[in-house]
Amino acid sequence: MASAAEQMASNLSWGSFGKAKELQQRIVFALGLLLVYRVGTFIPVPGIDPVQLKAFFEQSAGGIGGMLNMFTGGAVSRMAIFSLGIMPYISASIIVQLMTAMVPQLEALKKEGEQGRKKINQYTRYGTVFLALFQSYAISVGLESQGLATETGLFFRISVMITLVGGTMFLMWLGEQITARGIGNGISLIIFVGIVSGLPAALAQFFVSGRTGAISPGMIIGVMVMAVAVIALVVFVERALRKIHIQYPKRQVGMKVYGGESSHLPVKINPAGVIPAIFASSLLLMPTTLATFAGGDGGGVIGWIAAYMGRGQPLYMIFYASLVIFFAYFYTANVAFKTEDVADNLKKQGGFVPGIRPGAKTAEYLDYVMVRLLVLGSAYLAAVVLLPEFLIAKTAIPFYFGGTSLLIIVSVTMDTITQVQSHMLAHQYESLIEKSKLRGKNRAKARGRR
Repeated sequence: MASAAEQMASNLSWGSFGKAKELQQRIVFALGLLLVYRVGTFIPVPGIDPVQLKAFFEQSAGGIGGMLNMFTGGAVSRMAIFSLGIMPYISASIIVQLMTAMVPQLEALKKEGEQGRKKINQYTRYGTVFLALFQSYAISVGLESQGLATETGLFFRISVMITLVGGTMFLMWLGEQITARGIGNGISLIIFVGIVSGLPAALAQFFVSGRTGAISPGMIIGVMVMAVAVIALVVFVERALRKIHIQYPKRQVGMKVYGGESSHLPVKINPAGVIPAIFASSLLLMPTTLATFAGGDGGGVIGWIAAYMGRGQPLYMIFYASLVIFFAYFYTANVAFKTEDVADNLKKQGGFVPGIRPGAKTAEYLDYVMVRLLVLGSAYLAAVVLLPEFLIAKTAIPFYFGGTSLLIIVSVTMDTITQVQSHMLAHQYESLIEKSKLRGKNRAKARGRR
């Protein structure tokens, strides 16, 4: 027998969507802010030579420049005001979360509720400004050394820094507004739109390469099959659940007996979703951004980064896989599924896992389950983001066919659709409650007349 919620979910249609006015307003609001973001990716930073910039990115588009362009929606190749993208904010979030897990003062602040969360968000914003200032200064120096600036000097560097930092802070505000007043996660949607905006051009380039003979027809078919297989794998794993049996004890109130029912606690194989891949890409982009715009003869630290941290290099693959696995465990344990909080909530509600004592023992059991589930979850994430990289590094396939981009597109689409369905279900519940109230009033009036 299907539950009432499942029956209502099966009845969702375009008709019910048309009646959900608040949901429509949220979607329109989110689309409007995403359109503002896309417009900003075409507004260039002042003082840049467009001819030299185009020639520079034609040389680096197949390397790390393609990765930078993917996450910024092409803003880097145009050196737009959103060239830094949202990555400084993500990097600052990683640093603050790591410090929260290690510094007792920040951990205590996190437990203070809404006020503590606001303080931590404020620290994240300060960290975003600091990282954006550092990266924007490095980029301004790199632009001068590469001969991409029309006029060099202190005024050019300051103007680039102000423009890029302001663009990043504005993007951070856009993401927060989309999350609060729109639909979906604003930061993830900004990255999603950046990737999708470059997908048509990448597909056109891909098929033109096949027509000119640069890529064989067999390779084209193989890449398309690989893309479909990756999408199917992502959908399957993101929907997969490990159900932990939960029992609620019976209790007697007067002459009636309540409780005694059993339920289950659904645990995803990959509770962190696409966050580990985004975090890992963000940290890898910080040194490689400097290597892309750095001048000189390629010696020193910058030359070493450019030589050994490029796409397809063994060291790049090792770092990428290690960061993805680390953040899969870290984000799950500290944000997505905190076993201590789950065990405390079960204890307060009177629920328990059969054969496990409530409280600390339940938390230990949940840790035991999560560690083993994440062996599969982290391995799946590492395989999805790395397997296509081996193929991409050896062929002329556009970067947008990479596993990270497909993972982000599929995961963000699924999460956004789930939120839309949740809003539609809430609207149906509200309409049912209003109808029941109206029926009750009408019946009361009819009885009064009688």
